[in-house]
Amino acid sequence: MTGDREPIGVIGVGWVGLVTAACFAELGHRVVARDILQQKVDSLSRGEVTIHEPGLGELVARNAGRLTFTTDMGELLDAARLLFVCVDTPPTRSGDADLSRVRAVIEELPEGSEHVLVMKSTVPAGTGQSIRRDRPRLPYVSCPEFLKEGSAVEDFLHPDRVVIGADSDHEAAGDAVARLYEPLGGEIVRTDVASAEMIKLASNAFLATKISFVNEIANVCEEVGADVAEVARGMGLDRRIGPAFLRAGIGYGGSCFPKDVSALKMLAGNSGYHFQLLNAVIEVNELQKRRVVGKLQKHLGSLLGKRVALLGLAFKPQTDDMREASSLVLAARLEGEGAEVVAYDPVAGDPARQLLDTVEFRDSPLEALEGADAAVLVTEWPEFAELDWSAAAERMARPLLVDGRNFLDAAMLRNAGFEYEGIGRAIEGSVPAGTPE
Repeated sequence: MTGDREPIGVIGVGWVGLVTAACFAELGHRVVARDILQQKVDSLSRGEVTIHEPGLGELVARNAGRLTFTTDMGELLDAARLLFVCVDTPPTRSGDADLSRVRAVIEELPEGSEHVLVMKSTVPAGTGQSIRRDRPRLPYVSCPEFLKEGSAVEDFLHPDRVVIGADSDHEAAGDAVARLYEPLGGEIVRTDVASAEMIKLASNAFLATKISFVNEIANVCEEVGADVAEVARGMGLDRRIGPAFLRAGIGYGGSCFPKDVSALKMLAGNSGYHFQLLNAVIEVNELQKRRVVGKLQKHLGSLLGKRVALLGLAFKPQTDDMREASSLVLAARLEGEGAEVVAYDPVAGDPARQLLDTVEFRDSPLEALEGADAAVLVTEWPEFAELDWSAAAERMARPLLVDGRNFLDAAMLRNAGFEYEGIGRAIEGSVPAGTPE
C-alpha cells in the first residue's frame, strides 16, 4: 500500500512496538520509532530484525523507506502527533504491573504538549485516569493490542476488533486513532478509557480460564478413561463455547497470559475484591506443568540418573519467546529429581541457553533423543510431526514419550515402538477408575 498519510510515532521497539511500526508503515504511514537502547536502534536501522515473528523481517525490509529508528525523543515529537506507547509493563514481585517505563515516557513529554498519547502497552484499568489526573491537558487514548506471537503481523492487519478508549473531552483524539485502523476492516469498538483498559485484561484472563478449565477436564478424563480431545471437540461445537483455547496440555505461558491474569487478580485485590476464579486459574496452570514429572515417574520410577529429552522449549511454536515457558519449570523439576536433561528447539535455543545453563542442548531432535530414557514434547513445532519416529525409537534407551501438547498421533507412535502418553487421553489398555476389573 502506498500513500502520504499522517506520520506516526512509536515509543518502545520491542515485539509489540516493532510489529506496530512495521504494519503502520505497510499501510502507507511514515513511522518514527524510538527506543532507549542505541544498539537496538542501530541494528534496526541496518534492517536487522532479531525478533522471531513470521513475516516481520520482510515487512520491515519492504517499508524501510518509511521507517526511521531513533533514540532521540525530540526527533519523534517533531515528526509525529500520534504517539503509540509500546513499552514493557512487567509484573513486580507483588504481581502488580510495573508502570515505571510508562511514567518515564510521560515525564519526557513537554508540558502543554498537544501530542496524542495512544497507550498500546497493557496497563491496569485506572492507569489512564491516573495519567490524566497528573496531565489533564494531555490527549490520552487507550488502544490495547491483541496480537498473538507467531501470527502478530496477520493479527494486526486483519483484526477481529480494534478497541479505542477515549473519554468525552478527548473524542477527537479517539477519532484520529480510529481513522488509522479503518482500512483494516475490523470492528472498531469505541468506549471510555477505563473500559478499554479492562477489555484487554478481561479478554486474556478469560482465554487463560478456558485453558485451565480444559486442563482440569483432561485430568478428570485420565481418571475415568475419557479422551479429552473428543470431549473438547464435542464442547467446541456448541456455538456458545467455541473450539478456541480448548486444547489440553501442560499449561499456558508467554508474555501476556501469566502477566495479565496476575495483574487483573491484583487489580481486583487492590480494589477490595477477592477474585477467586483467577486464583484457581493460576493454581491449575502451575500444577499442570508439574504433572508431566508424575507421568514420567509412573513409567520410570525414580528419575535419578535418568536422561530426559525436552522437545521444544519456547512457550509456543513460531516464536523464540521463553517467558513463562513450561520448559523452564519442567527442566527445573526434572533436575530436582536427579534427572539429566537434554533439549532441542529449532528457534529458541539461544535465549534458552541463557536461562537453562545446566541443560545439554542438541542441534536436532534425533540428537536430543540419543540414549534418552524418555522424551517430553513441550512445544508443538511442525517438524516434530514429520520426524522419523521409528528411527527415534531406535536411538533411545527406552522409547517413552509424554506428549505435553497432544500433538502427535498416538497410534503412529505406538506402531513405531513407543510407550505413548498424552494429556487427558486414556492409556491404551488401561482400566478407568471406578470400573470393575
